[in-house]
Amino acid sequence: MTHPHDPPGSGSAGRPLQVEAHGLDVIADTERRGTPRSLFWPWFGANVSVLGISYGAFALGFGLSFWQALTAGVLGIAVSFLLCGFVAVAGKRGSAPTMVLSRAAYGVRGNRLPSVVSWMLTVGWETVLTALATMATATVFGRLGWGGGTGTRVAALVVVAALTVVGGVMGFDLIMRLQTWITLITGILTIVYIALVADHVHWSAVDALPAGSVQQFIGALVFMMTGFGLGWVNAAADYSRYLPRGSSSRGVIGWTAFGASLAPLVLLLFGLLLAGSSGTLSKAIAADPIGALTTLLPTWFLVPFAVVAVLGLVGGAVLDIYSSGLALLSAGLRVPRYLAALFDGVLMIAGAVYIVFFADDFLGQFMGFLTTLGVPVAAWAGVMLADLALRRRDYDEGDLFRPHGRYGDVPLLPLLLTLAATAVGWGLVTNTAASWLTWQGYLLEPFGLGGRTGAWAYANLGVLAALALAFLGSLPAGRGRVRSQEAQAPGPVLDEGVLNP
Repeated sequence: MTHPHDPPGSGSAGRPLQVEAHGLDVIADTERRGTPRSLFWPWFGANVSVLGISYGAFALGFGLSFWQALTAGVLGIAVSFLLCGFVAVAGKRGSAPTMVLSRAAYGVRGNRLPSVVSWMLTVGWETVLTALATMATATVFGRLGWGGGTGTRVAALVVVAALTVVGGVMGFDLIMRLQTWITLITGILTIVYIALVADHVHWSAVDALPAGSVQQFIGALVFMMTGFGLGWVNAAADYSRYLPRGSSSRGVIGWTAFGASLAPLVLLLFGLLLAGSSGTLSKAIAADPIGALTTLLPTWFLVPFAVVAVLGLVGGAVLDIYSSGLALLSAGLRVPRYLAALFDGVLMIAGAVYIVFFADDFLGQFMGFLTTLGVPVAAWAGVMLADLALRRRDYDEGDLFRPHGRYGDVPLLPLLLTLAATAVGWGLVTNTAASWLTWQGYLLEPFGLGGRTGAWAYANLGVLAALALAFLGSLPAGRGRVRSQEAQAPGPVLDEGVLNP
């Protein structure tokens, strides 16, 4: 069997590729390789997408000045990916996927609820990324006079979907090799892009942007958190689980957060300068976040730009489809991991077809999706982070799969806390651009925040509220439970019969 977790340069490239056999099972010590430094590659490769430039326009869309938007973006990216780093520590302590380790807090079968939410989020993200790659390719081909219509979009969707699904089905060995090359290619070509369009930056226009309110700043901050780290936190341990058990926890946190944050921070800065220099470009990005960026390019760089755009988006989509397959297994589906990834690929293609060929408002639907699922994911993250903070010992890996083990079957308190935090969170967010989500925001009026049309309506306080309520509620409630779990003797050795309760 191959060792799918070997870092780039460790020798994995010399072995033949094969479909990864691991699903929810615990990674044996003999198969654990690498150092925390190796986490840089998958995290950087998944977040080096030029979509990061478009987030500059998204942030300014909240009505902020350049400095306000930059501060909100830096805080949102850094803090949210730091949360990913903390969750990644669970991977090296428990050697299992994120949504299996979550069973320590939620119980073996009680964890199926957050697993379903996690699955929805990752499938949603891979769908969005695939659709963006398809639209960007069609835009580039249109500018080159090579088509750009329905036929081009269909062909682009087939290629992008094939790359994503093959990567997800094959598993971690192929993903690690892909991410190394994606990192190098996209990193170089993105630098070239920045150099080519730098003369479109006009500081006088950027500096003249009027400042926004505190509520607008918080709204942009939360949007950046949900668009970056909170979109990954439910999968953060899926890659660190292949590291040796004795790996430095600080190293895992640092390399995860650094690898994931580095590219988005640079791309956001440049995106703010570009979007702040042109109101026309900023509006165009809302409709076609990647394709709009091609309007600034000379013709000779359009094909390289299409390569960097597609590779960057595929890099993120591949990690999403891998994790969505694991989340689906954790939710209770009893099939091999590669079949779960293939099933998610079918859903991804169907969703991408809708976005590319039928949806007429990408940004509104995208923001609605991020905020709505961001609330329960933030609640889950609060419970998970509190559980991690309370633990002093590694997980009992066998009991993660036993409903009658130390972690329990369906403990009510964490589930009720998550549901309550989600209910409060949905009551404090609004999504007017997405008509099917107008029911949200029902607590803004009772809490004296001005209702669905007041100043706080677009601050997205619900995401922060869900995270804080779940975390602070879990700390005192979980302390005794965790101490009782860790006082028990080790359970029986894990066997194949308990892998999918």
